[in-house]
Amino acid sequence: GRAWLAAGLGWLAGCAVQLQMAALWPAPWAWVLLSKGVVLAFVGWRFRASRWGVALLAAGAVLLGFSAAHLRAEWRLADGLDAALEGQDIVITGTVAGLPREGPDGVRFLFDTDSANWQGRPVRVPSKLSLGWYRGADEDMLLGGPGEAIRAGQQWRLTVRLKRPHGLMNPGGFDLELWLWEQGIRGGGYVRAQLGAVGESTAKLAEREGSPGHWVDRARQDWRDAINARVADPMAAGVLAALAIGDQAAIDRDDWD
Repeated sequence: GRAWLAAGLGWLAGCAVQLQMAALWPAPWAWVLLSKGVVLAFVGWRFRASRWGVALLAAGAVLLGFSAAHLRAEWRLADGLDAALEGQDIVITGTVAGLPREGPDGVRFLFDTDSANWQGRPVRVPSKLSLGWYRGADEDMLLGGPGEAIRAGQQWRLTVRLKRPHGLMNPGGFDLELWLWEQGIRGGGYVRAQLGAVGESTAKLAEREGSPGHWVDRARQDWRDAINARVADPMAAGVLAALAIGDQAAIDRDDWD
């Protein structure tokens, strides 16, 4: 019990120290600390019956927690959108994830990307995107919105315009950029119009594809739709959906208050 407590507290301490850093160290340093942490933790666990063994285990856990948080931040930063691709027409393929949100102006949904092309060559975009498919005017052409319901697990090829996540910096306000970081969403944007040569790249590729996680999202969406179809009061339907399938976005802000 003492050894497990030391390891757990050490891991938390290492993560906490890393989260206080204003900037990341070069990645090789994190790998060096990770290797040292593995050695210290192994030796400490072998001799965990002694005090010095517990101390070595705690020290190893600190290094492991620090390096794990550091490398995870490195991987998340590497998943960002190249500034040169902002505002460009990019053709992406992937799978609808999460629970799409229908609104009067269109639909918003998460999209797990598999590949992306820009001007005929492959490019790298964030693995998870927040997209909107809107109805209305967009510069020189009209956005007609999706011609059918967007469902979790569907595979699409979409022409999109993307941007890096940004949020307001008002003190005490909601930190949107941090929330997107926590959710692994490193880019967002909207689907372009289905007109002209660019729009021809937008098409549904498969109705039910993706990982088991996408299948779970599809089942949750079916349950949410069933609740909305059977409960006339939108507030009650939102609360039921939140309690039944964890769809907290189904509750309006006023109802939360």
